[in-house]
Amino acid sequence: MKLAEALLERKSIKEQIAALRERAFKDARVQEGDLPAERPEDLMAEIEKLTRRLETLVVAINRTNLQAKLPDGPTLMEAIVHRDMLKLRQKLVTDLVDAAAPDRDSWRITRSEVKFQPTIDVARWRREADALAKAYRELDTAIQAVNWTTELNE
Repeated sequence: MKLAEALLERKSIKEQIAALRERAFKDARVQEGDLPAERPEDLMAEIEKLTRRLETLVVAINRTNLQAKLPDGPTLMEAIVHRDMLKLRQKLVTDLVDAAAPDRDSWRITRSEVKFQPTIDVARWRREADALAKAYRELDTAIQAVNWTTELNE
């Protein structure tokens, strides 16, 4: 199995667990005299099977991420952490720009209102956000390529 396939399966299992959890919680209590649509115990047993598979899968994914490398040298684990930090930094910069220069459609300036002005170089920070977003996309593409060519270490 390729790493990318394992990642897709992990996502699917998480979604299945969430759906089963919701169904179990919905039928955990019924009005006196009514029967639940499904037995919560049966749903919880299915969740238990899925969590065991998820645990095995996550260990294998993490093991693979520690061993597989991108063409330029870092392991997948290192690349994933770097990608996450790029996304965090890009979000922070974007939020800063949005705080400094709100959408012009929301500006209503009358003579009696206080005028606000940015305290940062908005254009420079927008370029920074764009550069971080580009670096994120490029790194994500490299990670995805490795995911589809790397065998899962089970």
